[in-house]
Amino acid sequence: MSTLSLTPVDPSVDHALQAIVAGESTESTCTTDLAAGPWDFDTRPGYGPGSSMGDVIPTGAPRQGELPSEYREAPEDELHERIRAARQALGERVVVLGHFYQREEVVRHADYVGDSFQLANAALEHPDAEAIVFCGVHFMAETADLLSGPEQSVILPNLAAGCSMADMADIDQVEDCWEQLADVYGPLDEADAEGRVPVIPVTYMNSSAAIKGFVGRHGGIVCTSSNARTVLEWAFARGRRVLFFPDQHLGRNTAKAMGVPLEQMPMWNPRRALGGSSIAELQDARVILWHGFCSVHRRFSVDQIEKARAEHPGVRVIVHPECPMEVVDAADEAGSTDYIRKAIAAATEPTTFAIGTEINLVRRLAAQHPQHRIFCLDPVVCPCSTMYRIHPGYLAWVLEELVAGRVQNRIRVADEVAAPARLALERMLAAKPR
Repeated sequence: MSTLSLTPVDPSVDHALQAIVAGESTESTCTTDLAAGPWDFDTRPGYGPGSSMGDVIPTGAPRQGELPSEYREAPEDELHERIRAARQALGERVVVLGHFYQREEVVRHADYVGDSFQLANAALEHPDAEAIVFCGVHFMAETADLLSGPEQSVILPNLAAGCSMADMADIDQVEDCWEQLADVYGPLDEADAEGRVPVIPVTYMNSSAAIKGFVGRHGGIVCTSSNARTVLEWAFARGRRVLFFPDQHLGRNTAKAMGVPLEQMPMWNPRRALGGSSIAELQDARVILWHGFCSVHRRFSVDQIEKARAEHPGVRVIVHPECPMEVVDAADEAGSTDYIRKAIAAATEPTTFAIGTEINLVRRLAAQHPQHRIFCLDPVVCPCSTMYRIHPGYLAWVLEELVAGRVQNRIRVADEVAAPARLALERMLAAKPR
């Protein structure tokens, strides 16, 4: 095993990017535009610097209005002080939630740090809070709105913080897919002699409220990266096959680990008739995978794992199940962000970890566990482009507006969508491992 370095790790990805731009670092980045303030890109359509060229943002996606200049121009220390002062003035009237993938400068102000579902549940612990400020992306704020009280305001500091993966499952495309599957399988709500319907829809938490509502209306269920296997078992007990969206990789990796053959997992491309499969392939399918993916986790490769093993003998490689199948197969372990955190925390001996997930979390873990060497499999500094749209300037703005009695950037899910979406979430909560 390589010699471990005890040099303190700065968890700030922003500091790393600024050093790269200033020529003070030998690290590389996917784009130096990430070092600029996200407000430079708010008025432009797109997911922002660092996003994949293949990620085409839907027409009508939310845009963020102009952030007042006092927040754009304020230095980091001033923003932190303004956030602290606003938090103190608001007291228990506000709860701030920070996703694992948020920049360090935002996470330091969060009451809770976790994945999307952990944070939505954390909001439930504060039913008396007037406002829930969700430092994450749009679908996460929607989920918090679904689970919070009607009198509570869920706020997304930057409305431009969307999710390209969630957007890859458009509700119109999913409805069209469902109609085509009915043409292949017959009535989708009619159970056979064994009590199973032709197909059960399963959506990953990383999807819009509209998609969760669709799933709820059609007898389906939501899953997370932590409980995907349990949810698929639930679905197979009720249906002959599963329609899984939007992330093909989580669906494929989970079903493969359960023994489902790859040839029984056709891909559904919404731009092609029958998703690009034949009727025979769909009849034989166990899991129909939607043509969606996470641009961050698609950056990881087998070559990166082989390089890590060559340079760090004995390295322990852990990747997220949103990574492509060949990357998951080449790694030592695959698991959710919470799994990765717990695996590192449980390591009793100094260990070298190569981690395949978003770099903000990886750097934070490296700073929190100096007894280990922890590094990101991808050597290029390229955070999630949409998570990075949340900046301390936006957090200071929405908090100070609350102090002044004004609610900015409230996220609301329409009642007709919220009721079936909650049902799909409740089914997930009730599903227990067998």
